[in-house]
Amino acid sequence: MPHVESTPALNGPPPQDAWHAEFQRLLPQWESLRDLTKVIIPISISRVNQFDAARLDVEMSAMLKEQLVKVFSLMKPGLLFQYEPELDAFLEFLIWRFSIWVDKPTPGNALMNLRYRDERAAPITGKEVRTGLEGPGLSVSQKIFYCISFVGGQYAWSRLQSFSAFRRWGDSEQRPLARRAWGLVQNAEGLYRAASFFNLLLFLHGGRYKTIVERILKARLVYGSPNMNRAVSFEYMNRQLVWNEFSEMLLLLLPLLNSSSVKKFLLPFSKDKSAGSSGDEADCPICRSSPSIPFIALPCQHRYCYYCLRTRCSATSSYRCTRCNEVVVAIQRQGSI
Repeated sequence: MPHVESTPALNGPPPQDAWHAEFQRLLPQWESLRDLTKVIIPISISRVNQFDAARLDVEMSAMLKEQLVKVFSLMKPGLLFQYEPELDAFLEFLIWRFSIWVDKPTPGNALMNLRYRDERAAPITGKEVRTGLEGPGLSVSQKIFYCISFVGGQYAWSRLQSFSAFRRWGDSEQRPLARRAWGLVQNAEGLYRAASFFNLLLFLHGGRYKTIVERILKARLVYGSPNMNRAVSFEYMNRQLVWNEFSEMLLLLLPLLNSSSVKKFLLPFSKDKSAGSSGDEADCPICRSSPSIPFIALPCQHRYCYYCLRTRCSATSSYRCTRCNEVVVAIQRQGSI
């Protein structure tokens, strides 16, 4: 009987080792596909909101400064002006102390639904990312450096400028050392303005860091809440709509009214009814001044300026005298036959 070797079925299941080897081979590809599914959520923060928040913070500081100046209004004039940089630094420190230091947004950021986030520790991908706005606030070192650079930097720079201007470092009569220091101050200011302008261009392009300090600290402004209800006040809008409707109604009705008939109707109710007849007859009743070219109205014989009387008679066919309310039929120069 011939010997027949047994061969595995072509359509049969492969052995267990083959399955394991195939799984090990495809596992890196599955992991790479899983990593591809972790798409980085793009964050787009409104640049206008960030600028508005900074402007609101400036306005808040100005309001606090105005109230603080009123407290010292009875002191010696000019005394508070000498310590104005210290006053500004104190107010900025108070805002920093009760907002950024305690992980709260500044008043302007709170109104614009913004907060500072540590961009170095913010998650980019993973299960913890839901809206792209997750991430911790600023660290202690970032808060301290923010206070030193923002509050202390502005105070030191304002004091340096006032001191150099008072000492007249820029005058040609000063010592070479003072002129050199003045040149260094001007160069530093120019470099800072150039860096700020370049940072502004980067901010307008990417919308990440509004100031140089924020870029150095990696402190980014993000939305505090993905959904925020806007409290819109329609008080001023309603006033504007009412005024627009009222003005349109006046523009529609005024051309339809005859001014002479309205004056005739209101003349009996006027308090100055007797003032016109008992007043100074030498003055023109229209312009209340002495007539330069005196003319009289016929038939009442009351005296007017030529231009005043001619203009009124030309505008109205049946013009009535301002003094006696009689229809003016004609006008005649005073003293003519």
